[in-house]
Amino acid sequence: MRRLALAVVVPLALVTLGCLVWLWPGSLPGPDTPGSLEQVEGVVTAVSVEQCPESAATGGTTPDPAADPAADPSADPASGAGGAAAASTCGTATVRLTSGADDGLEVETPLPTGAGAVEVGEGDDVLLVELGAARDPDGSVDESAPPSYSIVDRQRGTGLAVLVGAFALAVVAFGRLRGLTALLGLGVTFGLLVWFVVPAILAGESPLLVAIVGSAAIVLTVLYLTHGPSLSTTVAVVGTIAALTLTGLLSALSVAVLGLTGVSDDLSSSLGTTYGVNVQGVLLAGIVIGSLGVLDDVTVTQAATVEEIARANPGYGARELYRAATRVGRSHIASVINTIVLAYAGSALPLLILVVATDDPLGDVVTDQVIAQEVVRSVVATFGLMAAVPITTALAALAVREARSGSGRLA
Repeated sequence: MRRLALAVVVPLALVTLGCLVWLWPGSLPGPDTPGSLEQVEGVVTAVSVEQCPESAATGGTTPDPAADPAADPSADPASGAGGAAAASTCGTATVRLTSGADDGLEVETPLPTGAGAVEVGEGDDVLLVELGAARDPDGSVDESAPPSYSIVDRQRGTGLAVLVGAFALAVVAFGRLRGLTALLGLGVTFGLLVWFVVPAILAGESPLLVAIVGSAAIVLTVLYLTHGPSLSTTVAVVGTIAALTLTGLLSALSVAVLGLTGVSDDLSSSLGTTYGVNVQGVLLAGIVIGSLGVLDDVTVTQAATVEEIARANPGYGARELYRAATRVGRSHIASVINTIVLAYAGSALPLLILVVATDDPLGDVVTDQVIAQEVVRSVVATFGLMAAVPITTALAALAVREARSGSGRLA
């Protein structure tokens, strides 16, 4: 069984490496639209807050309470009506630029307003975009005035670095050497996603093919790095890739039969129109990559479960090992299914709230493309999980029994 497993894994690794070289992106194409505004960094040195004009607080139009009572600015903020106007903040901020061509220059810019506008205060690090040279009231360029800037977001680099550092320390403190290898595996996963999967999709390669190749590379690298080069790891690798392939085929079939395009919001639409990316393929790639994290958890657990059951029950044959480990797998799957659904529901919660607020019939809601995509993600991922348990358990049971019969001990 060991030789058979190696006979599968080694060619698979070579094919994956060859596909990585073949699909590895070169120079990426630029967007099919004019260049985006350059962002610069700055520090807020002063803030001047003032009462918002009614038109600014309501998005540029003055609501008519007689025509729409819900638009009455005096409505109860707790009810949500008039709350947006009350929450809007107008005024100006003085920002000292810390990067770009105007580094060191102090500029005055309006405070961000509107739904989702970032709140800034004195001392905050912010990101700005240059809007161009200032203009006189007649529209002509004022060469003597400094260029105008607009605050678009806050800088979060320091806060994120602290959070990630605390996470890494906690993982190493709890997992020790295994925690360190898990962090290394996470780094490999992140590197493959950022430097291979995303650039290859932007370069015009098939998103589904790129996702499968990238996922195979992650499995072959991360599982051995995290769990070591053992027979149970090899079984988990084979089981994961088999279930992952099935997941990719089922997702392609489901998306084709249901006529899903992958365009569910402005971001996905912009991705297709601006960069010419196959958005339907991106949907398939997302299903495959999203399923991978749960699949390797299940396969590694099943392979380890078979090995531990064999240690505790030396007289068990392959059939008894399979049955015992499958009972554990069923319990695992029952909880993981709920995890998958909750994960997708959590990521789409704003969308779910919006859909429910429209008070459409349930049938119309479920069959809407946006909701249907989330249903397909959950269902297809669950099918992959259910396939991973028997495949991995059967392979592990055969491998463990053969290892014991050949050497008198577990490998």
